[in-house]
Amino acid sequence: MTQQSPDPLLDPARAPTLAGVERAAAKVAALLPQTPILPMEIDGRTIWCKAECLQPVGAFKIRGAWHRLTDLTPEQAAAGVVGVSSGNHAQGVAWAAKRLGISATIVMPSNAPKMKLAATRALGAEVVLYDRVAESRDAVAAKLLEASGGTLVHAYGDPWIIEGQGSAGIEARAQLAARGISGPDKVIACCGGGGLSAGLALACPDAEIIAVEPEGWDDVTRSLAAGEILSVEDLAYPTECDALQTPQTWPINFAVLQARGVRGTVVTRAEVRHAMRVAFERLHLVVEPGGAAALAAVLAGKVALGDATLVTLSGGNVDPELYAEILAR
Repeated sequence: MTQQSPDPLLDPARAPTLAGVERAAAKVAALLPQTPILPMEIDGRTIWCKAECLQPVGAFKIRGAWHRLTDLTPEQAAAGVVGVSSGNHAQGVAWAAKRLGISATIVMPSNAPKMKLAATRALGAEVVLYDRVAESRDAVAAKLLEASGGTLVHAYGDPWIIEGQGSAGIEARAQLAARGISGPDKVIACCGGGGLSAGLALACPDAEIIAVEPEGWDDVTRSLAAGEILSVEDLAYPTECDALQTPQTWPINFAVLQARGVRGTVVTRAEVRHAMRVAFERLHLVVEPGGAAALAAVLAGKVALGDATLVTLSGGNVDPELYAEILAR
């Protein structure tokens, strides 16, 4: 008797695809309303800001988490999931797990924003803390997986996660088309490990993709320039962009970014803070530092605008005290 081949869609080693992004977009559309694209005039040109900070968990991460967890087999779901996250992916996984009745454990840095830690726990996930400088979150997760037999839901190095994040691009294309615009010709994305940038590169194959990172955490920018994966040089480098603090990208992300000719650019703390104030003043949106990086690159003139530029406002989970300080200055 011939043994039936496993479903290729369930292979964790598979490559993410445009078809997978479209499938993820359909799953997300059945669950959540679209986040708006908001116009903003910059030097006489219009950019379109995708307000992912308005998601139920305050960030785009809910997309990849839902796509991943809804594709678990019954056996995998019963064993639970383990995630690694600075906070936004944690909330996305916790939200999806709670809705699906799946146990979730999230490995988070001990210095993650208080509101992200609290929100993740409030959604029912168990949080395991680690030292961002002295420990490897992937190693901590591996020990938990060995003990539980669960499934790893990585923050970016996963085909489902990449496809799920790319669903934002499918939405934006449709939203622009409804305005008589064929699609974005340039996409400027906040970038940590490259899950969102890779997903958008798949979703918007005709657009130029720019990945924006905070200073000191520019491993993707340097990797794309060098043609090989490089790590962050100083894991203790201070940044307020906690959502974008990843030690290095993974081969699955880098392969997509490199194949699409994605390039990176870097923004400073002052540029990010300015972008947060602009988002508040002109769009009336609360955007966290990591979620404002792409807009910061635009406002600082580090990226030339296209005729239809899409800019991600990828998250809005910021501790109130920090946000008040930034607005006051």
